Amino acid sequence: MPTSNPTKSKIKILKQDYDILRVGKNTLLQMIDEAEISEMVYNSNAIENSTLTLKETEKILLEMEVSRDVSLREVFEAKNLARIIEYLRTKSQEIEITKDNIILLHQMLIGNINDDIAGRFRKIGEYVRVGAYIAPPPEHIDKAIEDIIVEYTSEHNMYFIDKIAKFHLDFENLHPFNDGNGRIGRVLINYQLQHLGFPNLIIRDKEKQKYYDGFKEYRDSKNTKPMEKILALALMESLHKRITYLNGEPIITLTEYASKLGKPAPVLLNAASRQTIPAFREKGVWKIGQKNS
Repeated sequence: MPTSNPTKSKIKILKQDYDILRVGKNTLLQMIDEAEISEMVYNSNAIENSTLTLKETEKILLEMEVSRDVSLREVFEAKNLARIIEYLRTKSQEIEITKDNIILLHQMLIGNINDDIAGRFRKIGEYVRVGAYIAPPPEHIDKAIEDIIVEYTSEHNMYFIDKIAKFHLDFENLHPFNDGNGRIGRVLINYQLQHLGFPNLIIRDKEKQKYYDGFKEYRDSKNTKPMEKILALALMESLHKRITYLNGEPIITLTEYASKLGKPAPVLLNAASRQTIPAFREKGVWKIGQKNS
């Protein structure tokens, strides 16, 4: 089910504004991207049940001491994912997704965590299960990966959000690796977006039930709409954030904004979550440009 025309129009207008405003401001955009890395790492790892908090993730990435004992695995998971996000900033501009660079990203993610499975697809006899769902057998992985890449790169009439959502759903259903499939899948979403000239988006741990429901809808009825909606809302939020910064607007919390307008905060929080106002989150806190107040 394709993304609605009103949503496409919103994204088109936001992208036009973003492209106009970004000229000559690469340094600012890089700063925004870098400031977001810890939040991206935290959320993606938290979806996979990492115990690290956002603050602990920030400290690990800054090589600062964490106040409690954390597993070496979780430290490497944070550092490796951050390294991939930084790597993609330039790599995604160069080439479209290929099987080889998916494997390279997996090597970067799982290296120093489990070198036996890093940088390779599941082999004969290696099966994975996600809840009640059992992924396809390993002997089908190579061909299936090639098929979904070809489908993504050769389909020119499909809206880009719908293409990325379909690729993500197919990739996660395939679960080609023994570990790290979710994190690599979310990395690939941003690889695809950056290749098209869009900024990164964040799929947030607090909203993971909707995210999981998106996979269930696809497995049960081939319904891609829930995942398309998740990606569209997250992309609009990312564009709103960057446009606000590029415009040089003072930024206030949405709670302050509600107070200035004399409106109940829950009403505006609901509008923010639906992206009907130009609000965005930083470290989980909803914010907005003061120009809108």
